[in-house]
Amino acid sequence: MAESSILLVEDRPDDVELTLRALKKNRIANEVVIVTDGAEALDYLFGKGQYAGRDVSQAPAVVLLDLKLPKIEGLEVLRRIRESALLKFLPVVILTSSREEQDLVKGYELGANSYIRKPVDFAQFTEAVRQLGLYWLVLNERAPLGGVR
Repeated sequence: MAESSILLVEDRPDDVELTLRALKKNRIANEVVIVTDGAEALDYLFGKGQYAGRDVSQAPAVVLLDLKLPKIEGLEVLRRIRESALLKFLPVVILTSSREEQDLVKGYELGANSYIRKPVDFAQFTEAVRQLGLYWLVLNERAPLGGVR
């Protein structure tokens, strides 16, 4: 698992397909790991459950996190990421259709790096994904996992 992968945490198959199409259209060829609920996202990131034995030092370049998820909601996933000494600097972009201001505020309070509302229009969504990929996968300088040693 390369550190340039994308972890997509999304439970709606249509939104997964839309995101994958937008990434492909923008020639973003990074590996995309797809998990469909908050518990699976945490298992992946912390190397537990079906991901036991995964090298957790190989974190994704960015996590695209939906908020309305089964089992464990997105904000709780974010809270647990930020509480982890290893993952606290992992870039997390909330990618959601939620229009609730409390979700926006809580996301930033919990340490989201960015909050993007999914546009309904495919062209707008594709452009949002292009910009997201350019910034988080090309331009952004990541902090080392776990911080400075």
